[in-house]
Amino acid sequence: MTTFEFNQQVPIEFGIGALDKLPQIITRLQGTKGLIISTKSMIQNGTVAKIKEQNPALQEVFYDIQPNPTIQNTQDCVDLLREEQYDFAIALGGGSVLDAAKVAAVLAPTTASVQTYFDGQYILEKAGLPLIAIPTTAGTASEITKVSVLTDTISGKKAPLNDGLLYASYALIDPLLTVSCSQKVTATSGIDVLAHSLEALYSVKHQPFTDLFAKHAARLVFDYLPKAYDHPEDITVRTKMAEASVAAGMAFNLTQTAAAHACSYPLTEQLGVPHGEACAFTLPAFWVHNAINAQDDGRLEAISRELGFNDAHHLAQAVEKLKAHLQLRTTWAELGVTTDAELQRIVDDSFSGNMLNNPVAFTPETLFEFYKGI
Repeated sequence: MTTFEFNQQVPIEFGIGALDKLPQIITRLQGTKGLIISTKSMIQNGTVAKIKEQNPALQEVFYDIQPNPTIQNTQDCVDLLREEQYDFAIALGGGSVLDAAKVAAVLAPTTASVQTYFDGQYILEKAGLPLIAIPTTAGTASEITKVSVLTDTISGKKAPLNDGLLYASYALIDPLLTVSCSQKVTATSGIDVLAHSLEALYSVKHQPFTDLFAKHAARLVFDYLPKAYDHPEDITVRTKMAEASVAAGMAFNLTQTAAAHACSYPLTEQLGVPHGEACAFTLPAFWVHNAINAQDDGRLEAISRELGFNDAHHLAQAVEKLKAHLQLRTTWAELGVTTDAELQRIVDDSFSGNMLNNPVAFTPETLFEFYKGI
């Protein structure tokens, strides 16, 4: 008999113009002195100024967070929250900003360092500062998940932190904020949504309700990501991609990601491949491999047909076609990997915890051969 638990803790305010609801949300959370955690681009395009003008409780902006946020980035933010005694924060940006802000907000009331939390030496005990998460991309869904991914530049390790205390207090999703995304960001963040949805579908932790959200998200990405890439000013298309991102987040937040994400980390760490592109690189191959080898009575083949494809191979071909449309790389040579030794280094770093969620187990030897086949 099927048993499962479905839990979504973050209230969501979604829609065009939803940013105007921010003052009400701040009042609801009883915020009196807030820090905006964002990016230079959000300052330059006037979004930060608009938010500060409408919300007097927001007093300062921290914008020193890089793509693939580091432990030091996040620690600097924690230090500022502590020194100025902020009682809430706003995270305005893509997945990197949201991931770092979630960790910073939960650690700010403690004396722990980001390093000790990342290393597992410090265990979270209670909720941190109230955090309102406002995504500016349609991709990571970090605004509604309990996951943050940080990079330790000393060890070179990039890893997800997964804890129920990392949830934001509120998610405010306004598709208008995604219109300013470049084509490259639209492509890499959008294909990440597809990775979230397909990995949620084949994760060993999948369940009926996560399947519903994941299939909905996948359909939307196949339909609307090429249009968002080609017509970035189309707000209807942007809204559908924002919807896809949230739906995929509702799924993988509970199932967690699997092999494609595990294999993405060394591609980003060693080769500098953007996160979404790194996940998409192996995604179609894993879909077919799992469909053929998982002991699931043809479940992934059936899902492929539900999504409008003939079979798992046909779905994988559609992913490759979509990647080509988005001008994403599809071969090892394009990534700069030309020798077995270079490929072996990637294999060696591909066994993060996400790999355990894959329905087909890999060893270093079988993963190397799998990679060789891409």
